[in-house]
Parts: sequence; C-alpha cells; structure tokens
Amino acid sequence: MEASLAYHEPGVVTILTQSSFLLLLNVGNFVLDHGLYCGLLGQVFLGVAFGTPGAKWLGTEAEHVIVQLGYLGLLLLVYEGGLSTSLRSLKANVWLSLCVAVTGIALPMGLSFVLQSLTGATPLQAFAAGAALCSTSLGTTFTVLGSSGLINSRLGVVLTSAAMMDDVVGLVMVQIISNLGGSNSSISAVTAVRPLAVSVAFALCAPIICFFIVRPITLWLNGKRVKSPTGKLSQLLAKSNTAWIIHTLVLVGSIAGSTYAGTSNLFASYIAGACISWWDAEVPHPVLEATVSTSEPAQAADSSNGEPQSAPGPVIQTRREPRFPGLDTFEKYYKQPLDRILRPFFFASIGFSIPITEMFSGPIVWKGLVYTVLMALGKLACGVWLLRLPTMPRAFAKVPYVLKLSNLHVPHFWGQGKRKPSPPPATDAAAQSIASPEVHTSARLQEYAQGTIAHSDPTEIKPRSLYPASILGCAMTARGEIGFLISSIAESNGVYSLSQPTGRSSDNFLVVTWAIMLCTILGPLAVGLLVRRMKQLQQGVEKQGRIVRGDVLGVWGLS
Repeated sequence: MEASLAYHEPGVVTILTQSSFLLLLNVGNFVLDHGLYCGLLGQVFLGVAFGTPGAKWLGTEAEHVIVQLGYLGLLLLVYEGGLSTSLRSLKANVWLSLCVAVTGIALPMGLSFVLQSLTGATPLQAFAAGAALCSTSLGTTFTVLGSSGLINSRLGVVLTSAAMMDDVVGLVMVQIISNLGGSNSSISAVTAVRPLAVSVAFALCAPIICFFIVRPITLWLNGKRVKSPTGKLSQLLAKSNTAWIIHTLVLVGSIAGSTYAGTSNLFASYIAGACISWWDAEVPHPVLEATVSTSEPAQAADSSNGEPQSAPGPVIQTRREPRFPGLDTFEKYYKQPLDRILRPFFFASIGFSIPITEMFSGPIVWKGLVYTVLMALGKLACGVWLLRLPTMPRAFAKVPYVLKLSNLHVPHFWGQGKRKPSPPPATDAAAQSIASPEVHTSARLQEYAQGTIAHSDPTEIKPRSLYPASILGCAMTARGEIGFLISSIAESNGVYSLSQPTGRSSDNFLVVTWAIMLCTILGPLAVGLLVRRMKQLQQGVEKQGRIVRGDVLGVWGLS
C-alpha cells in the first residue's frame, strides 16, 4: 500500500488532448445552441469521437473521471430545474403531468414486445428493452428547455414533472433488471417496491417538513431579525455565503438521504430545488433597512446668508439588506462551472456509452431503425394531451372532469364548449381585439393558467397549430442516461442474451442502443427546430405590434 500518490507531470499529448476536448465541447455547444438550440448533440458526438467508441484519445482513466464529473453536472442540472419550477403551476398541472408520464411509460413498454418478432427476443428481454426506453433524459430535458427559454413556462412545468415521474419508474426498472439474469432470476417484492415507495415518501415528506418545520423556523428567525436589524444573526443571514451553505447542505443532504434510502438521487435533487423555490416564493421574508452612522461632517445651511457651513455630527444612512434567492445563489456559485465543464462532460459521457463500431451490420441497422420509430412514436403520443380536439365523444369528455385536469373546465381544455353569442358593436379601441380572437393580453392568459377564470370561448386560448404538443412529444423522446444505464445493466447481467460470444455485444443490446441513441439525438434536434420556427413567428408578429406568446403557445407559454 502506497502512503501517497506520486506526482507526475502530464505529458504534452495528454495536455493537448484534454484541453482540445474541453474547448471543442464549449465551441460546439455555442455554435449549435445559437443555430438549433441543441448544442448537446455536438457534445455527444465529441464523446463518441474522443472516447472508447472512437479514437480512444482520452484513455480509460480519464473517461471514468469525466463520467463522474458529468454526473455531478447532471445533479446540478436537475437541481436548477427544481429551482426554476413554479410550485403553483406544478400543483395546477399535476394530473396532466401524471397522464403524460403514464403515456410515456405504457406505450414504449407495450411496443417493445415487437422485439419478439423483430429479433426473436423472449418476453423477459422485451421487458428489459421496454424498461430502458420508458425513461426520459432529465439532463437533456432541462438543457433543451433552458436553451429555448421555456423552462419557466407552463409547458416546461408539465414536461419536467412528467420526465421526473418517468425517471422514478426507470429507477424501479433498474432495481428489477439488476436482479434478473444469471442464477438469480427471481424478483423480490422489496427490491421492486422499495424505490417507488421511497420516492413517494420523499414527495410526501418534503412538503410536510417545509410547512411544519422550515416555515415556523423561518418566521421565528424573521422576528429576531426585525427586532435587531443590525444584530449578528441578521448580518449572518444577509450574507450570500450563508445562503450558499444552506442551499448546498439541503442539496447534498437530500442526495445522500435518497441514495441510502434506495431511490433516485436525481429525484431528490429536483425535490431540493423545488423546496428552495417554495421557500423563496411562499414564505414571507422581511425587508430590513439597517441604519448606519458615519463620522463624516454634515453640511448645514446658514439661515442668514444661505451658504452651506460644515457642522460636526454623524451622517445617518439607510441600507436595505439584500436577499439571495435560490436561482441567484445558483447563478453566482454554480452556473459557470456547470455550463463550461460539468454539463459538457455529462453529454460527452453519453457518447462514451455508444458502441458505434458494432452497430453498422445490415440486420442490426434496419432492426434498430424500425425499433427507433416505434419508440419515438411511443413518446410523441404524450403530446396528445395538449391537443385541442375539434370534436370529442361525450363518454371521453367526462373522463377529464373526474381527474379535474389542470383545474381547467374540460370542454374548454379540449376546445369544446358553447361559443359566446355575437358581441355588441365595439369601440375602435376594442375592434381589433374582437376581430382577431388570437390576440389577447397576457394578463387574461395568466389568469386562465392559474385557474382563476373560466373561458367560454375556446378561441380565447387557442394556440397556433400544434407547437405545444409537438414540443412536449419531441422533448419526451430523448432517453439519455437512464436508458443507457438500464440497457447496460441488462446486458452485463446476461438478460439480453445468455449465449452471446464473449467480447461481443448482443443483438438485442445493439438494437436497443440504436433506439436510445437516435431518440436522444433526434428529440432535442426536433425541439430546437420547432423553437427556432416559433421564435421566427414571434419576431414576425412583434413587428405588427401584437402579443406573441399567446399566438404561438397559447396558455402553455405562460409562467
């Protein structure tokens, strides 16, 4: 056993390789983000080129380090998504998010059994493939929403919460798949249920702790600070370093607790960010004004001649104590390393997992493409929940009433309902608004999104075309890290093939990898193209002096 690690200066080849890799990750991200809003694709391809699947320039040890640092970036990405979440919007859309998540799980799982005819897979192997493809990449989702500016919108809330639910189910699948194959082919109820039960416990306990522990403690501290604005406690809590330490302890504690309890640390990271977002928005915070006196002379005016004279005495200055919300703290301490190093490493590590040299045999290619189409359709169907159908059978129209979807009256959610009678003659100021029903104020849309008003005219909330549904379906298509994890575990445990020659990947694994890879690439690319087109429409409408977001995304574009 060595007492210490001997220090060796890295060679010039290592320096040039790793520095060029890091620089290209950032340059490629900048170029693609400004053109297609999907810079992550360039980072995935660079991971393939520099890593084990390609030229092997980085080396195995460096790849392991990049994977570990990249996962830290993934945790921070999910944490940022929690900080950006509006709890009111999340509560208002929880049932809609649940429907989207169930659709994104059930359809890929069901369609995966086509592998029995496509590759001769057994039901167990088809189940393992469906488990890998039912997940949604959280890192890709938050990156796409962040680069497109939709992370705070109602569409972003529905998308992120549905993707989070999919990944919780994906974690359960990881535990099940890890128990399959080899000599241990039984599934214990504890192993299958524990991750889901712990995840539900985290989701339920977090609000309880916030309301009954964090809120009373905060109010007590507020009282102390109001009584003594210049005291040591107030000064300590007014420092940005204190906010950073508290937020970091909440994040790290949640991750550690969830990991030891047996659930997803990504889910815990999101919960930590959402709790801090709730604390910032829902808990009252005092506006403190500290009085500071200085010994500088004050200027006094002489009443006899009006000339100012110098009079001794302290100068009283009032200084407002700053607050440091979660997003501001994240921006100050974590944003730069996340954007420049950790997030590029995460997407590059996805490229390390693609066995590109084994994927281009004829049968594997066409089977992989067929399976990719099916898996893409399985996630694209999630966007159906955002469509406004012109007609709808009465039997189906009653279902959302039962679920109370998004606190909206369902006939208007689906685009039905009675239309208002013809309005009376309007003044010139309102004529344009009545003549163009797609033009509406953001205030009315905001009230509708929060469920405080009910519309009887479906044209008042009409989004343009299929943009909300298309963006949701395409963003849910990306599988990413959880899909590769489940598929790799199934392959290493021999679930995909028990008789595969040593040193070669099984056909089922390669077909599943095709689907994961293409969905992870094409999903963000499609979202980027849709967002680019949406922004072009916005710019065109802005030139005409109209309110744009309501025209393109309708109520789904509001925060």
